[in-house]
Amino acid sequence: MNLRGISVVILVFTFVLSGYANTTDPVLKSKKKPRNVIFILTDDHRYDYMGFTGKVPWLETPNMDKLAEEGAYLPNTFVTTSLCSPSRASILTGQFSHAHTIVDNQAPDPGNLTYFPQYLEKAGYQTSFFGKWHMGNHGDEPQPGFTHWESFPGQGVYYNPTLNINGKRTAYKDSTYITDLLTEHAIDWLDKRDKKKPFFLYLSHKAVHAGFKPAKRHKGKYKGKRIALPSTYDQTKTGAYKDLKWPQWVADQRISWHGVDYMYHENNGIYDMVVDYCETLLGVDESVGTVMDYLKKEGLDESTLVIYMGDNGFSWGEHGLIDKRHFYEESVKVPLLVRCPELFDGGQTPKQMVQNIDIGPTVLGEAGVKQPENMPGVSFIPILTGDKSAPTRKEVFYEYYWEYDFPMTPTVFGMRTDKYKYMKFQGIWDRNELYDLENDPEEMYNLIADPNKQDVAKSMSIAIYDWLEQTKGMQIPLKRTVKYRSGDFKHKNEY
Repeated sequence: MNLRGISVVILVFTFVLSGYANTTDPVLKSKKKPRNVIFILTDDHRYDYMGFTGKVPWLETPNMDKLAEEGAYLPNTFVTTSLCSPSRASILTGQFSHAHTIVDNQAPDPGNLTYFPQYLEKAGYQTSFFGKWHMGNHGDEPQPGFTHWESFPGQGVYYNPTLNINGKRTAYKDSTYITDLLTEHAIDWLDKRDKKKPFFLYLSHKAVHAGFKPAKRHKGKYKGKRIALPSTYDQTKTGAYKDLKWPQWVADQRISWHGVDYMYHENNGIYDMVVDYCETLLGVDESVGTVMDYLKKEGLDESTLVIYMGDNGFSWGEHGLIDKRHFYEESVKVPLLVRCPELFDGGQTPKQMVQNIDIGPTVLGEAGVKQPENMPGVSFIPILTGDKSAPTRKEVFYEYYWEYDFPMTPTVFGMRTDKYKYMKFQGIWDRNELYDLENDPEEMYNLIADPNKQDVAKSMSIAIYDWLEQTKGMQIPLKRTVKYRSGDFKHKNEY
């Protein structure tokens, strides 16, 4: 790809921005009948850790498998920032991190954001939220756009949680498991809703966030199982990263909180941690099955749009890393399963690129609500219905801002096309990265110094700056670092 090719990409991106943001009245309804929507969000679920992908041969996710079989699995779905709070804010606002300014897990809500469920509520929808908010603050207070609210502070706990239910806190005991509790309450809300109004349900699981704890019924199911370690697992340990032209900061992370030699500052092996992760995922899969069983029982399974997604990906040893934040495929890709037989045929695996900023435009489109001007995303429904006249994304852009708590990962700006991925680092003396994804899908060989790839690197760097300029992202939104005392979400300590 040369400079001209990247310029075409930018023109397509600009066309998408203008073509899908053509109204100043986001609640202006079309003649389309409002569709019921259920959005299920999980935490740290990487895109290929589901039974039907075959990535982990012993992992069983029958309900996710069925969702993919009867609907669609979009394997090239990406987040704009691979981190909980920024990604969740991008989902809810339809904006990039530099626009909504919730750039990390500590950055506060600026107070001027509008969440897409607010447009649904204004358009007559019953809206509900169940689960992890963790976006812009660490509290559990009800947020705008939801007629029914159930949440918990911060990351929450897997067992015996306390839920803020419409402003009143209720503590649960007797080994109550959070995934089961949220699912039970979501179904109860569906059952008691006003049947004459359309509904939007946002089920936001804590699972499968680190500190993995499966339901007691699933504990030990995969004991002794092992994954096949990725080909890049040992490269930083052997020093091969120097020949592969990887940045030094990647090698240095191996013995950090996010490195495979000292994962979360524990001495547990990667195999046992992956087992805990997969066993915790089983509760989420059962939750999906419970929701789908209810829809079928009520005769809503054909017409309801069900979307399952992760808030960011997760590395399990790739480049010697675990967790997220970086722009490698395992960190930035998320699962996206979509089902609505009334809209499109099942069994699809379209390869077009989708991002988390597309969730709002997709849901609003199916609700008959016009897309607001400040949402640069696009609905992915045309991809599933075969509408070739609709614009499709030819690239994704990525940003991650250095965090006070995790200084081992620098600020990252990136761009990915079907052919290349380019990573540009800010505030660190190190090399950037360029990968040929067609010939090197594992991102092993950094081509940033290849004399034959200099035009590609230069043009993608220019494209990133063009994107930031067009979307008002040329100033890094620096935020005051705020700490919270353990167990106290009202008193703030700053240091």
